[in-house]
Amino acid sequence: MQIRVGYELVYSFPQPTPMILTLSVHYSRASDMVRPDHMIIQPSVPMSSYRDSFGNWCTRLVAAQGRARITSEAVLNDTGQPDIVAPTAMQIPVQALPQETLIFLLGSRYCETDRLTETAWKLFAQAPTGWGRVQAICDFVQRHITFGYEYANPMKTAWDVYNERRGVCRDYAHLAIALCRCMNIPARYCTGYLGDIGLPPPYAPMDFAGWFEAYLGGTWYTFDPRNNVPRIGRVLIAQGRDAADVAITTTFGPNTLESFRVWTDQVLPAP
Repeated sequence: MQIRVGYELVYSFPQPTPMILTLSVHYSRASDMVRPDHMIIQPSVPMSSYRDSFGNWCTRLVAAQGRARITSEAVLNDTGQPDIVAPTAMQIPVQALPQETLIFLLGSRYCETDRLTETAWKLFAQAPTGWGRVQAICDFVQRHITFGYEYANPMKTAWDVYNERRGVCRDYAHLAIALCRCMNIPARYCTGYLGDIGLPPPYAPMDFAGWFEAYLGGTWYTFDPRNNVPRIGRVLIAQGRDAADVAITTTFGPNTLESFRVWTDQVLPAP
């Protein structure tokens, strides 16, 4: 199957303003690209790209004073299969973990392992290790949090959402990541596109989605405590310790976001 993904961001800038944008489809999907996701900004300004320390593609530019429209659309091939479920995937002891996974055991800006460790061990010490323990964490988070876009707050951390018990998809992911790390399971934050392919209507307004990956049995596996069921058509943009590492836009000056649209849908064959 093929999936169309894209976005349109419209900003107003009172002065020329540097930006970093992390909006390119992740390099791991490069071979799936049918139509590449070239970024277009109007009015046009010079752009340059680089990979950050997590391997994500980032774009640098200086937006001109006034109104700027940033957009892109891509088409990708996709297997059409739901997220992999591997109930026999085992937890690897800390001393045997690859060095590159260790950073994803540590506390970070939105995932305060120091505040949640005692709670995590009380809740999950008796859960089966490996896949079963991560799934138990996702089940807990899914039950514990009430979802609502009105609960979105860019300052909210895993500790905050554990106590407030409400949030959006990134809050579900942050709490689950923190609890996994407390239980010595490497976990990293993911952001990307996730549409409603395979689901019945009505559909919620489209937005970028947040989920996480846990390192089990030598492989990174996708978990999504917000939905807590395998989904079809997930398209990764970026990975990091938490949402601070994968902000879709970072602006270095005053600005107003006038409009924001995201789309992802299946490309149906021509009749």
